[in-house]
Amino acid sequence: MKLGTQGIPLKTSIALGLLIVVGVSATLYVADRLSSEEERFAALEAERDTLRLELASSTDSLVIASSTIALLETELDDLREEYGVEQERNEDFEKQIKKISKTVGVLDKLSKTDEELLQKYSKVYFLNEHYVPEKLSSIEKEYIYDEAKTHQVHSKVLPFFNDLVKNAKEDGIDLWVVSSFRSFEQQAELKGQYLITYGSGANTFSADQGYSEHQLGTTVDFTTKGLGGGLNGFQGTPAYTWLKDNGYKYGFTLSYPENNAYYEFEPWHWRFVGEDLARDLHKGGATFYDWDQRKIDGYLISIFD
Repeated sequence: MKLGTQGIPLKTSIALGLLIVVGVSATLYVADRLSSEEERFAALEAERDTLRLELASSTDSLVIASSTIALLETELDDLREEYGVEQERNEDFEKQIKKISKTVGVLDKLSKTDEELLQKYSKVYFLNEHYVPEKLSSIEKEYIYDEAKTHQVHSKVLPFFNDLVKNAKEDGIDLWVVSSFRSFEQQAELKGQYLITYGSGANTFSADQGYSEHQLGTTVDFTTKGLGGGLNGFQGTPAYTWLKDNGYKYGFTLSYPENNAYYEFEPWHWRFVGEDLARDLHKGGATFYDWDQRKIDGYLISIFD
């Protein structure tokens, strides 16, 4: 048996040497591994601390941002409230301006509208000898029974009159004018003639000068087929029925129906009072002289609308 230098068998000596080498290597490997893990752990701790700092910074920023947002919301609420109050004030102001403008417009329109046009005459209200409508226009010859004569109406009434007679003709109804605007002097002359012929009986069908609706230029007397240009018998014609059913659509109303308090029944005598008033009178089954003057005056502003 071979012996080593220490008297240890050679194989044993070699084995021990190998064990020592392996042990040292293992120790070195473990040491290196531990050192590497420590470095990695240290790096992770450093990264953790950095993240904590960033998180703390972010948290502070969020708190600041949150506080800023809260302040801004408060300011916005205040501004909304102020804006709402101011907007409400502006809206109220605008409403007042519109109301004032409307009132001014109404007053201006009324100031330019002849207040005589809806007054009650017929022994009630006097129209002086100087009154003449603001403007008169001639009626077309085809709507006048005696084409040799000239008949005129208030210029603003003419379009309504034309629509009435044209639409009546489309329905097979012929309407011709035998009397329209009459001045104060013409009415006086006519009444004088009637008094000579009929005496005091003329007062039952003819107005004195200044009390005739014809002076307004808004009133016409119609005749139709079969009457020879006269007035008697008009109530028994299709023309009268048509006017009763449709006259109001064009702003015309019958002034003196049966049993009125002023004159004999005049089915041929139609006065323009505006579409609104004529419609409401028709709807209510009333006539112009049935209503109070104050109520009628409320329609003056829309008489030509």
